[in-house]
Amino acid sequence: MSGEAGDTPGLDPIVDRVPLARSPWGRRSSERLDVGFASDRGGPTYAALDLGTNNCRLLVARPAGDGFRVVDAFSRIIRLGEGVSASGRISEAAIERAMEALEICRNKMKNRGVTRARLIATEACRTAINGDEFLTRVTQELGLVLEVIDRETEATLAATGCTPLMDPQASGVVLFDIGGGSSELVRLDRSHATRRGPPLPQIRGWISLPHGVVTLAERHGGLDVSRDIYEAMVGEVAALIAPFAQEHGGEGLRGIHMLGTSGTVTTIAGVHLNLKRYDRNRVDGCWMNAQEINVVLEKLLAMTYEDRVASPCIGAERADLVLAGCAILEAIRRAFPCPRLRVADRGLREGMLVQMMRDDGVWDDGTLGGRNQTASS
Repeated sequence: MSGEAGDTPGLDPIVDRVPLARSPWGRRSSERLDVGFASDRGGPTYAALDLGTNNCRLLVARPAGDGFRVVDAFSRIIRLGEGVSASGRISEAAIERAMEALEICRNKMKNRGVTRARLIATEACRTAINGDEFLTRVTQELGLVLEVIDRETEATLAATGCTPLMDPQASGVVLFDIGGGSSELVRLDRSHATRRGPPLPQIRGWISLPHGVVTLAERHGGLDVSRDIYEAMVGEVAALIAPFAQEHGGEGLRGIHMLGTSGTVTTIAGVHLNLKRYDRNRVDGCWMNAQEINVVLEKLLAMTYEDRVASPCIGAERADLVLAGCAILEAIRRAFPCPRLRVADRGLREGMLVQMMRDDGVWDDGTLGGRNQTASS
């Protein structure tokens, strides 16, 4: 999950819209996904698109050894879920922002000769009254068929994408994904090494919270956040986490570290590293201890809204959301007081790519040292 504030650099040709008579891109059944374009590059090209409550993100990749090589990417904050918690509907302004971003993604997939794609939508489309109407418009105008995934699938994909960052010496991790409209927590045991390809997650349990940075900021306000407002947000999220923490916390945290994926945690890492410009190579995989996280959270709480806008790791598009994300993180930390956190600038899209490539036999399915266990998806 990226901390980028704008578009990821990449190829963005101007092409005509896909004629409606052509096969749409996306999930058409439980079988193979047919995107309607053949690759002329001598091998399969995969695309993973995640239309979230806050962001629209795309990765295009090709298999390479035991992993994959990203050949194109895109990320834009679109705030699809803006106002949904109050009105129950995706607004026309949000739909227009999403359509513009999705058209860019469609063009990139066509240009790169994508042969296999998975296009997902999450909380905003799950909950909005007009979610189906919006998705129908996307199909009719752009030829993209988006699959609205359930929360368990979302948790599983995040775990699949982030598992390679688990410390192999740890007995397990508490993975969290702070989204725009929901947040997922996953308790993972140590993953088993595969003969080929990325490791597979060993999921012990998971929970999805109906709070993300957009929904929480809209409930409590994101511009001027006092410590009292911040603690109110923390308490609200903590109450939702408590049953999961009771089952998977306590003595069971011995030898465990946290693994976080989201714009919130990558922003915190960027501030910690004092980056003048967001740098994924420095953020993805970096470690932070509890005291370092405390320092950043206190720094962010002391900032005014204008200070947050001016920060190169936050900016105007995240300035009113970042403290809501920090409150969700703090609630998770209090429930699972692990001494170390590893930051992941990866997640759902990488999980989709791994699943598609494994399903296609790019790597064998065997493991060394145990049986694969993942949540059903």
